Amino acid sequence: MSALLLRLLVLVVVFATIFVVSQWILLGYLNRRAARKAVNRRLELLKSGASASQVDAILRRNVPGRLPPDAGRLARWYHRFQQNVQIAGIAMAPRTILLSSLSAFAIVAAVLLLLAFTSGVTITLGTFELVLAMSGCTTIAIPLFLIHRRRDKRRRKMEEQFPVALDVFTRALKAGHPIAAAIDLLTREMEDPLGSEFGLVADEVAYGAELNASLMDLADRWDLPDIRMFAVSIALQSETGGNLAEILGNLSSVIRDRHSMFMKVRALSSEGRMSGWMLSVLPVFTFVLLFVLNRQFFFDVAADPIFIYGFSSLAVLYLIGVLTIRRLINLQV
Repeated sequence: MSALLLRLLVLVVVFATIFVVSQWILLGYLNRRAARKAVNRRLELLKSGASASQVDAILRRNVPGRLPPDAGRLARWYHRFQQNVQIAGIAMAPRTILLSSLSAFAIVAAVLLLLAFTSGVTITLGTFELVLAMSGCTTIAIPLFLIHRRRDKRRRKMEEQFPVALDVFTRALKAGHPIAAAIDLLTREMEDPLGSEFGLVADEVAYGAELNASLMDLADRWDLPDIRMFAVSIALQSETGGNLAEILGNLSSVIRDRHSMFMKVRALSSEGRMSGWMLSVLPVFTFVLLFVLNRQFFFDVAADPIFIYGFSSLAVLYLIGVLTIRRLINLQV
């Protein structure tokens, strides 16, 4: 009996020791992670010894330039792609992403054609359509989808951070700080993406740029109406005068009410948006999965003339459906 109690006591002590050590390690990891997240990337770069000009160049690496008014459709699409990459916070240059996707598209298409040829499949127009569709889905469609998802996630975080930053800015003004000092406070107290973005504004103002122009550039980079209203409010106050803290306090209330309404609309339309995402993603995912598991399922019928016209028609109808669904679920508040 005493041996059993001693064994039980040893097991309890071992369990308690492992539990305490694991909790200590986990708590330390979470604290370090929270400390890293609390400091934005701009402050991390400055702390590492980089100069202000180097930090500005790194943070502006993927910022698109001004789009001329007479730009063509291709130039507008590339400018929008650059903006998506910049908002998504991807370090790779947009041109490199496109070249990598096109190179991967050519390699995957060549490999699939080689596999089809070695498998004894007759190379026809339908085979080329199948290979091009598979290559496009894996090397172009999926990367673009991931970039858009990451962009939407960072934009939502920016929208959630901005009312808090506006309150901090307003309290700094009420405490007697000038606008430049209030912006500098945001760069030190807010995490990414808002902290680094306002850090760029602070650096531009320090280099001699106008505050209103820098804020409008920030609003154009992120295409957010909240930041644009903030920039317009500061521009009007600088021209007409008035209590800026009171103006921004009212603006904060408007932004919070608008965000509350937006969340209600998202909640009411969540079923439709989820259905839209499923109808857009599921066909591509099913096609890629079936092709990977059993490519002969497609290659056996690729030589049929009906497949050539049917597959092309389905691809066109799918694109029309995706565009229609995006217009239906893209609700503006």
